[in-house]
Amino acid sequence: MVSYPAAMPHSELSEVFPDVFFVTGTSRPSFGGMDWQFSRNMVVVRDGRELTLVNTVRLDDEALKRLDELGRVAHIVKLGAFHGMDDAFYRARYGARQWALPGMRHEGNHASDEELVPSGRTPFAPVSVFSYETSAMPEGLLLIERNDGILVSCDSLQNWAAADGFFDEESSLRMTAMGFIQPANIGPGWRASCKPQASDFARVKALAFRHLLPAHGTPLLDEALDRFSATFKREFEV
Repeated sequence: MVSYPAAMPHSELSEVFPDVFFVTGTSRPSFGGMDWQFSRNMVVVRDGRELTLVNTVRLDDEALKRLDELGRVAHIVKLGAFHGMDDAFYRARYGARQWALPGMRHEGNHASDEELVPSGRTPFAPVSVFSYETSAMPEGLLLIERNDGILVSCDSLQNWAAADGFFDEESSLRMTAMGFIQPANIGPGWRASCKPQASDFARVKALAFRHLLPAHGTPLLDEALDRFSATFKREFEV
């Protein structure tokens, strides 16, 4: 039998906007010769009776019942090359279709069912796809075109204003020192690995959004464009 990563501690699903839900869970990777523990988030978008899971986080049995009450899981979206450990669980449980940017790899060499490209097909509407053109690894954003623009990010745009209860103490201290724990932040790990250039952030700044739902940190509501515009100006002079 195929085994999948177990469910780890997570929050309850909360409805941030009508038909847009948010849950914070746990990640426990090992890299750089060290073990880490920090938070990661999943966004759930309901379109009629279909659900799309973005930046998947495996839920425990009780939360899966709540998810099933919301609708039928039909689509999975992988926005960042370094995420996706729980995609296979949801594909197996629900037969959901896997969406990802071109060039992304999935656990077990699974191929994408659909490619996410700007101006291409999308798992729900109204939404548009943004792809970083200068990133060494595929990374994208979804712009949900309602409520004055809801931007969903993976590793590129983060909003860890504080280390939350899903961190362990050592990771909190290390990641604070490394610059991860900052509001309206460009993800330091992604930035170091993928070397994005100023031109991409000028393109992000031109998007019509007001809110951010990141894979790392808390939702940044109402002032996301203003806050990130200040970050891009400081870091890239754009």
